[in-house]
Amino acid sequence: MKLVDFYKKYPTEQSCRKAFKKTRENAGVRCSKCGNRTHYWKKNREEWECKKCSHRTRLRVGTVMENSKLPFQYWFIAMHLITSTKKSISAKEMQRQLGHKRYEPIWAMMHKLRLVMGIRDQSYTLSNEVELDEGFFETVSIVRDKTEPLKRGKGSQKQTTVLVSVESETITDDRIIKKHKIKKKVGYLKMKVIDSLKKKDIANYTGKLIDTGTYIVTDGSNSYNDLHENYNHNPQVVSKKELVKHLPWVHIVISNSKRLLLNTYHRIDDDFLQSYLNEFCFKFNRRYFDDLFDRLLITSASYRWNYLGG
Repeated sequence: MKLVDFYKKYPTEQSCRKAFKKTRENAGVRCSKCGNRTHYWKKNREEWECKKCSHRTRLRVGTVMENSKLPFQYWFIAMHLITSTKKSISAKEMQRQLGHKRYEPIWAMMHKLRLVMGIRDQSYTLSNEVELDEGFFETVSIVRDKTEPLKRGKGSQKQTTVLVSVESETITDDRIIKKHKIKKKVGYLKMKVIDSLKKKDIANYTGKLIDTGTYIVTDGSNSYNDLHENYNHNPQVVSKKELVKHLPWVHIVISNSKRLLLNTYHRIDDDFLQSYLNEFCFKFNRRYFDDLFDRLLITSASYRWNYLGG
């Protein structure tokens, strides 16, 4: 949605409230007390009353806006700015655009939106052909012991390990291969912050991200040795130069996400890296969709019942 179209559609606080109410009703309002789905709308109080037990549900309850005192229009503007560009936007810049005095509520709003993005993507897993590798992202740890000497390479306290899995289908049509240097077509993406590169832990992580029986391509790292038990695993020991050809899309994704985070944020605490990766994956997986704002709005309005099971 273009900026001009957005302000034509949502010019006021009341228009945003009305649109949010309609989105919730389309998704289905469920009573948190008895689970009933039929309600009366109390216009004077802006809340639903359950037809079965008379329990009342406020407009924000059960949504990403629950317990927030920020105006609905702030949330709508934030969702539009996040989804209208491939790049990201910091909470500080969002605060400046909204003209809000305090930074903390805007920061919390941004991370709540990124949270529901991640929750939405948890509802599906990867399949067919998948490239799998780990990436190391530079982060800052608040609780790190300053007297402890810093390590280099894998295991460094300045880096957070991320397991990256990308659907990557081999292209067989020679006409398409000539137009693109990469001989694989990219599909959906998942990026998961992990604590360990041990074989059992990697197998446990992939079990939640990738369908059993999927064809998985990795490098020759021992961390992936247990994948053959549940997957069609194809490990290949190659040089660093050939690794980019062997796992093209997973390295493109790691490189692009690192560059995006570096250009947008001064520093990233390791506790919040997953939040930023949620946004990157959500937008990457919907890169061809024109209604990204509407999809985020639906997710934000109904995430508790539809994605958290109540």
